[in-house]
Amino acid sequence: MSDKDTITNVPSGFQRLPEGLGFTDNLQPIYRLVEGQGASFGITVGPRHCNTMGICHGGALMTLADITAATGANLAHGVVTGSPTVHLNIDFISSARQGEWVHAVAEQVTAKRRFGFCSGGIYSGERVIARFSGTVYFREDDLRQAGTATGDGVIFPTEN
Repeated sequence: MSDKDTITNVPSGFQRLPEGLGFTDNLQPIYRLVEGQGASFGITVGPRHCNTMGICHGGALMTLADITAATGANLAHGVVTGSPTVHLNIDFISSARQGEWVHAVAEQVTAKRRFGFCSGGIYSGERVIARFSGTVYFREDDLRQAGTATGDGVIFPTEN
């Protein structure tokens, strides 16, 4: 499966992110679903996501967890730009194989003045692949923007 192949197991509502997002492009094709304050990102595990054992690499799963935690915290805070992750913890529970759809979900999110906190899970169907928690830092320039809009149209959805 290459990036140009058609992915057929993406659940309804997920939209593909464009390329050109820096390190996040390592997960391409990657999809996003944002509903209200909830954020979820998913991929169909391809060869580029796998380790030598043929399972999804922990680094790919951590990247998925990282962007999900940061997006969840930023949505809760109303910040329209990215925020650096200052802490990310992940517990790997199961493995995902090539061809499986996996998605990370921001489940518990708290936004304070300077920091956002998010915990969630990575799933393949009903199976838990990993649990994660992350802390992001809201930069001073972002604090002035908080609450001005809900998205930039790329990682965050635009308002209609």
